Amino acid sequence: MLEDNEDFLEENFSIENVSLDDENSGLYEHLKITVDKKTEPQRIDKFLLIYRQNSSRNKISQTCRAGNVMVNGVAVKQNYRVKPGDEISVLLTHPPRENVIIPQDIPMHIVYEDDDLVVVDKEPGMVVHPGFGNWDGTLVNALAFHFEKNGEKSDLDRVGLVHRIDKDTSGLLVIAKNEYALSFLAKQFFERTTKRLYWAFVWGNMKEDEGTIQGHIGRHPKNRMQMSVYEDGSQGKHAITHYKVLERFRYMTWVECKLETGRTHQIRAHFKHIGHTLFNDERYEGHVPLRGVNLPKYKQFIQNMFGTLPRHGLHAHTLGFVHPTTKKEMYFESPMPEDMENAVKKWRKYLEN
Repeated sequence: MLEDNEDFLEENFSIENVSLDDENSGLYEHLKITVDKKTEPQRIDKFLLIYRQNSSRNKISQTCRAGNVMVNGVAVKQNYRVKPGDEISVLLTHPPRENVIIPQDIPMHIVYEDDDLVVVDKEPGMVVHPGFGNWDGTLVNALAFHFEKNGEKSDLDRVGLVHRIDKDTSGLLVIAKNEYALSFLAKQFFERTTKRLYWAFVWGNMKEDEGTIQGHIGRHPKNRMQMSVYEDGSQGKHAITHYKVLERFRYMTWVECKLETGRTHQIRAHFKHIGHTLFNDERYEGHVPLRGVNLPKYKQFIQNMFGTLPRHGLHAHTLGFVHPTTKKEMYFESPMPEDMENAVKKWRKYLEN
């Protein structure tokens, strides 16, 4: 059969796997396919199944419905007939899959839910999905229990993660409950049309009230747990972070961040690069007191602050997107979590003395 011919793909397709933003690496796959001149016209859903043999007909159909299959720059339906020379672009969703997702009764804060999606305000310290060293106790396990408890059976065989945030980052996430919603939302995150703002506490008094940090982000050459910034672009991927100062605490600054790209640890790496590491970010050496601060009992106060905010000061404050079914814009705001709010109160009080 044609599908079993290993040489068929090389002979008929010119295929490019396009790398995606690191923040959601593993969640999406972006394909660019040039149809060979010898290819006979055929429905695009059948055409894509020949290449993506591990995808279902339903998945391809929902991907088309969500507008994630483009031919010559135009979104097409699943009955479009592929022609020689067509340039096809496909955004496929591939959330992390584990052999077994164990439903677990873990508290979580759901701020919105309907038949298509769930919006969760994640607590700091919760891992989003199972992986090495964290096989259970994750947000995915909690959601599996929630769906099972409510008697829901989605058409996904795993929780539909659309995006992720770090374990110690708090704030808003949206999770899809069916294949179409997953594809529709994934396109918005891939194209950066969602509305997301982060709050961060960074060491030092930032000189400018607002600004932009640019620099390629890639793995640190020695510490593989860190990301580094390469201004010359010799390594890593292009990254841009816009920031605005919200409040100053002399030796600490509260900033609002808007990401133009979504690289792994982008905010953490960018601010360390400009000398303003996130407060108590142990991975990036933000867990030691800033030097040169001349304030009474400063070091003792900072040690107490590390207890008040025992994780890096980063919060996913806002989340906005277009709903997959109603096509209406939805917008959510997460209030400052208790640990960060307590830190602000103590900084203000300390500076009054």
